[in-house]
Amino acid sequence: MTTRPRLTVLGTGYLGTTHAICMAELGYDVLGVDCDAGKISKLDGGEVPFYEPGLAELLTRTLASGRLRFTTSAREAAEFGEVHFLCVGTPQKVGSLAADTSYLQSIVTELAPYLDRSALVVGKSTVPVGTAQWVENTLHAMAPAGQDITLVWNPEFLREGFAVNDTLRPDRLVYGIKGETTPALLDAAYQGIYDLAAAEQRELPVIVTDFATAELAKSAANAFLATKISFINAMAELCEASGADVVQLARALGHDARIGPKFLRAGIGFGGGCLPKDVRALRARAEELGVAFGLLDEVDATNARRRTSAVTLALSLLDKPSEAKVAILGVTFKPGTDDVRDSPALDIATHLVDHCAQVSIYDPVGMDNARSALPKANYTLSPLDAVQDADLVLALTEWDEISSIDPELLAPAVKQKRVIDGRNCLDARRWRNVGWQYHGMGRH
Repeated sequence: MTTRPRLTVLGTGYLGTTHAICMAELGYDVLGVDCDAGKISKLDGGEVPFYEPGLAELLTRTLASGRLRFTTSAREAAEFGEVHFLCVGTPQKVGSLAADTSYLQSIVTELAPYLDRSALVVGKSTVPVGTAQWVENTLHAMAPAGQDITLVWNPEFLREGFAVNDTLRPDRLVYGIKGETTPALLDAAYQGIYDLAAAEQRELPVIVTDFATAELAKSAANAFLATKISFINAMAELCEASGADVVQLARALGHDARIGPKFLRAGIGFGGGCLPKDVRALRARAEELGVAFGLLDEVDATNARRRTSAVTLALSLLDKPSEAKVAILGVTFKPGTDDVRDSPALDIATHLVDHCAQVSIYDPVGMDNARSALPKANYTLSPLDAVQDADLVLALTEWDEISSIDPELLAPAVKQKRVIDGRNCLDARRWRNVGWQYHGMGRH
């Protein structure tokens, strides 16, 4: 075993690309692997296929260093790597709440026949509990090295928009293993992260557990965060009915050390490629195991209601929706990313396109993805262009550029000074003081 083992990263989506680049930045020789030749060609050419702050610069640097390259060959990966990270996606299965693990199954069965010497396989993908045992069984059955292949389940906890820092400086590492001690290869593979934590004098908790607990760690984390968001959104519904203000309520709750202020911003709900599908996958797996988990049903239902409520409010403010022009500021599921997967903002925009004469959209980085998903909308180069002659403005993603926008600057451009603050990110008093009809989520 070398001090710095050679690493492969199987899957070059959001997780895999970030992991490969960051591990190369830490000094490891890394080979990224994907069956998509077009994606591999882009990465080899220095192009990150999604927006993540700081990642493009790291890709350029690590490619130039010679520590990072990419391939479509599983055979090449097996010959090169001593540690193989499984980073493929597990999207929601079509027609089901369950996770689709077919990409994981495919890469494991493709790689295994070429594993002819001792190696470590590290699962990072978010999977239904029980999947790791299938992976281990398959590796031992199909790999020529058999029992000399060791599996560890090491879930990722990346946040889009902060993925580089979360990879280099994780707030914890979870290792699901068989046996009493972590494999030496695993410690060697993460030595760069340990060293960085030590150099910065940061604590780095390492939780060593079994496969099932490690698998559940990521699913449970996302389900808990989703529950907290849906709770404050349910309170927003109560505030709307009673005349209370959910922003002040959240402030009061957040000062309780047992609760804390994070994820207590009411609005149009959560989205993206992780929380929605992970909540549903956990529900589905619990049902398969005979466990009642009705709490997550309501979490998902509350999240969906907030989108519907925003559409209903928007249409109620328009005299003749079929003749109205609507402006939407922000369409990604959150700031710091170009991701529009299951975006509440995009969902609302889609419904308004079906009802209104024209919908104009502005987003700092997400417009290309939004245009692909919703080609019928109009896409503009600035917030001012988007609101031109608008009967209603909706702020739906809390980008700094949108949260801090000057309502006086927009006022002369619109036809009607009406705004829906879908993220409660605008200064309500400031907007009202210059004559706007302001509508927040759960606010009076």
